[in-house]
Amino acid sequence: MTVLNINPIAFSFGPFDIRWYSLSYIFGILISWFIINKFLIKHKNDIDSNTVNNLINYLIIGIILGGRIGYVLFYNFEFYINYPLEIIKIWNGGMSFHGGLLGIIISTYIFCINKKEVFFDLTDLVVLVAPIGIFFGRIANFINGELYGRITENNIGIIFQNGGPLPRHPSQLYEALFEGIILYLILNFLFFLTKLKKIKGAVTGLFLLFYGFFRFFIEYFREPDSQIGLILNQFTMGQILCIPMMIIGITVFKYALSNKKNA
Repeated sequence: MTVLNINPIAFSFGPFDIRWYSLSYIFGILISWFIINKFLIKHKNDIDSNTVNNLINYLIIGIILGGRIGYVLFYNFEFYINYPLEIIKIWNGGMSFHGGLLGIIISTYIFCINKKEVFFDLTDLVVLVAPIGIFFGRIANFINGELYGRITENNIGIIFQNGGPLPRHPSQLYEALFEGIILYLILNFLFFLTKLKKIKGAVTGLFLLFYGFFRFFIEYFREPDSQIGLILNQFTMGQILCIPMMIIGITVFKYALSNKKNA
């Protein structure tokens, strides 16, 4: 049985430790930025590199603030209401994907108002590369030995130091595969090889739908958050948050198709 024993610190620079988790954010943002500028914006006639470069600044703020606030509100509100100063200690961990997603949506909307851009033109580009950041983030979760899966007798089980002596599903790797690689391939296949790239908002809706679908079922392999447990003795908080996400995804996709027909 495999025992995970990877140092979460990639390297040290003097008194500062550079962690794989921090690098995952940096790699995800830089690679996504490069792909949008190099390959994607040419498919959006009204968007140039300057627009993308300015949007990145908004997105970084949205990811950090949204991810942290989302974790505080969705996953550990009781703790942070009692220890509010802990909210700013992001280096101790605690980021929510769904909170980060809301942060991206809000920051993109604000950017579009300020710069007079079309919201779905930009979100369609962002969601095409978002799985890259998700992939790196889940790999970092695996290296950190956090967000591990439920106990399993399967040979694929891994013993995580923070998860006790029994082998567990490497659910972080399941998420990296489905929410990262497979989601990236699906969205880009549909965008480039079908007519969806001409329909504003279509791939945005599909991203919300497919991510929510993959995450909902992978949560059955993931250990519920200890401070929350199972809601209604059945669902994790991640699953609860994925339900409205999928509904919104279907709604956005149908809205995009309807607008295309009426254009």
